[in-house]
Amino acid sequence: MKEKKKVLVGLSGGVDSSVAAYLLKKEGYDVVGVTMAIWDGKYSASGKHACYGPDEDEEIREAREIAEMLEIPYHVFDCAAEYKESVLNYFKAEYLSGRTPNPCVKCNQLIKFGMLPLLAEKGGLSYDYFATGHYAKVSYDATNKRYLLKKGLDPKKDQTYFIHRLSQEQLSKILLPLGGLSKPEVREIAREAGIPSVEKEESQDFYGGDYKELLEMPPTPGNIVMADGKVVGTHNGFWNFTIGQRKGLGVAYSEPLYVVKLNPDTNEVLVGTRQETFESTFVVKDMNWISVEKLTAPMEVGCKIRSAQKEREATIEPGEEDTVRVTFYHPNDAITPGQSAVFYDGEVVVGGGTIV
Repeated sequence: MKEKKKVLVGLSGGVDSSVAAYLLKKEGYDVVGVTMAIWDGKYSASGKHACYGPDEDEEIREAREIAEMLEIPYHVFDCAAEYKESVLNYFKAEYLSGRTPNPCVKCNQLIKFGMLPLLAEKGGLSYDYFATGHYAKVSYDATNKRYLLKKGLDPKKDQTYFIHRLSQEQLSKILLPLGGLSKPEVREIAREAGIPSVEKEESQDFYGGDYKELLEMPPTPGNIVMADGKVVGTHNGFWNFTIGQRKGLGVAYSEPLYVVKLNPDTNEVLVGTRQETFESTFVVKDMNWISVEKLTAPMEVGCKIRSAQKEREATIEPGEEDTVRVTFYHPNDAITPGQSAVFYDGEVVVGGGTIV
């Protein structure tokens, strides 16, 4: 009798990961549920449901109930120390450097698809694959001998932007059973299977409170200035703002003003008109290539600079010191340092990096 392939499934207690586990078991895999515990109780987050927050114990309880219902083993692994080092400290350092980080991208790369399966393996759980409920697909390109990350079928739920930093080794060992399904289809599968999390609220952010709490910075008065140096307002710390922000400036002007630049050295927030937020060219560093080993010549791609934004046509070309120069065909607004730029060739993720 052929031995079943063992799959670790990252269970969150939500409908997506629950259905992923259900489908894999139905396909004949030997499924084991695993959850990463990252909440250390240091902050007083409350309110919205999030990945990092005080409702983690409740989510673990729900995930355990799902595992019991599916009749699969279940384990919880403490990733709090690694999460603090790789995600929270990174988040704080980036904001205090005047950049706007994307902690979910970092968490997926280093914790969810990195530390969690590693701790499981160290804990004696051997496995063939690691699976999650992300809406994306993985395939193998035999011609170029590379694993490909492809968009999920449901364009509203595609999550390739958030997992674009996965390495070839990681991609070779993951299964994403929801990639060919829409959210309504997933909910219907959950209803038919009797999975109780079918109507559970989805996580909307990585932290369940005000992110400023994570920065642990006292109010530090500074100026809001125009490009010509004219002071038009004051603030309590440049880290309270992001590029492109319009609301909450507290500045009276003849037309709406937007944050154009943050200056951590002088604690100044530079503002301007909407037109001043548009740019055509920017630089990306810290690249992770997926469909190609390296960019060696200019390439036409679809580019996303925010997770919820539609792709914009652009050309990417090699830059100095392994950077990539990106030129949009049409100017784009709020190109934000610290955020991720992800490049696509149709449904295939070419690669991505961090906006300089």
